[in-house]
Amino acid sequence: MTEQTIYELSSEGRQGVRFPASDVPEVKLPAGLVRENLPLPELSEADVVRHFIHLSSFNYGIDVGFYPLGSCTMKYNPKINEETARLAGFTGTHPLQPEITVQGNLALMYQLQEQIKEISGFAGMSLQPSAGAQGELVGVMIIRAYHRSRGDSKRIRMLIPDSAHGTNPASSAMSGFEVVPVPSDVRGNVDLAALKTVCDDTVAGLMLTNPNTLGLFDENVLEVIKTVHEAGGLVYGDGANMNALLGIARPGDLGIDVMHFNLHKTFSTPHGGGGPGSGPVGVAKHLVDFLPAPVVEIVEEGTDEIPPLYGLVDPKHTIGRVKAFHGQFGVLVRGFTYMRMLGCDGMRRVAEYAVLNANYLLSKLKDVYTLPYKRVCMHEFVVEGCWSDAPDVHALDIAKRLMDYKFHPPTNYFPLIVHEALMIEPTETESKQTLDAFAEVLLKIAEEAHTTPELLHEAPHDTPVGRLDEVKAAKELVLCCWLPEAN
Repeated sequence: MTEQTIYELSSEGRQGVRFPASDVPEVKLPAGLVRENLPLPELSEADVVRHFIHLSSFNYGIDVGFYPLGSCTMKYNPKINEETARLAGFTGTHPLQPEITVQGNLALMYQLQEQIKEISGFAGMSLQPSAGAQGELVGVMIIRAYHRSRGDSKRIRMLIPDSAHGTNPASSAMSGFEVVPVPSDVRGNVDLAALKTVCDDTVAGLMLTNPNTLGLFDENVLEVIKTVHEAGGLVYGDGANMNALLGIARPGDLGIDVMHFNLHKTFSTPHGGGGPGSGPVGVAKHLVDFLPAPVVEIVEEGTDEIPPLYGLVDPKHTIGRVKAFHGQFGVLVRGFTYMRMLGCDGMRRVAEYAVLNANYLLSKLKDVYTLPYKRVCMHEFVVEGCWSDAPDVHALDIAKRLMDYKFHPPTNYFPLIVHEALMIEPTETESKQTLDAFAEVLLKIAEEAHTTPELLHEAPHDTPVGRLDEVKAAKELVLCCWLPEAN
């Protein structure tokens, strides 16, 4: 059955809303601002509500089912986060209000900065970046500003391991750096020998994802950081995989200089659909003065009777503002709530259960799906979605077939260093029953790949939309709404 568009449901004369009489003077709009012919659909309120509620039932999200999207930490979002983010004292304020009138907001932001600093081991923190990718761009910009402040203009290269996140090269290139790839060794670590050959006085830094996108903690991380530091470079840490480290290891203690954190991943705020996100950036002591402006500080100490006064302050050598106002405030409230609800012990258990769940799932699959790096994983793992005795089956076929079994597919074809990669992250919020059901389906699909591969090639069969021609969709983009006159 083909779903009808809102235009096809339209019937002339129907009316779903009546606007109240205007309470402001009528103004004639300039010519050309409004189209002469704008055929809007005509529907009743019931038609509109039923149409969009029906379409929403096709959506898949973490509140609907398991979402094992590797490297994205799609964990369940506790509803208490939504309650606090909707408190009138937060939703009723505006970022342009005088600071004295929004002390509650600033107090929350200050305490959130302090909490992330304690978790990460960093000396300074900015909440301003609005997503992980922007946070990593900010980290690279801070590295650039640091070297320039020292007159070290020859540092033009950024080292990026092949197991790092895919946006790292883009952030480096956008900041004017030459991107230099560093290979992995046979254990899935940064290849130390290769790293040492490219570390010289032109290196600005290294962008390190640890645990990396293979789901492995780098066994030589201290030596990797030391090698870069001895060459005069800085180390940026990608915090997207922080879910494996909470309460166990602090990146700042390892020697990492700057790192972003994903409140919309690790700290449970809504994730997916393009936002909103939040990518706070933490820095070591020597980089505090380069943080984006402004940051929240105590500008007047309090007493037993009077609370401290909070204000927005510009760091001395700030790279400037990177977002309008002060960050995604609603996301900050959600992340703050999550941390306070869990406490220190609770956040450590998050990491312990995330690692336990990933290794449990891996143990059920590794004898059937090829594991490229035979090691204990952290919060996620990567297997190959192919077999030599089923040469026509690919990772994409497995992912599409999973949809028939009502599971969201894992990440496909990333990281690029694994052939036909399936990247799976169960997170700590899933039960053993869910993991068992998911593993059972993956094992069944592996059997189908060998006995009835056509089931995989034609999948999905039981979804509102069948298999799409993804190459054609990428080459022939349709970026506008359908109108009756359109071809």
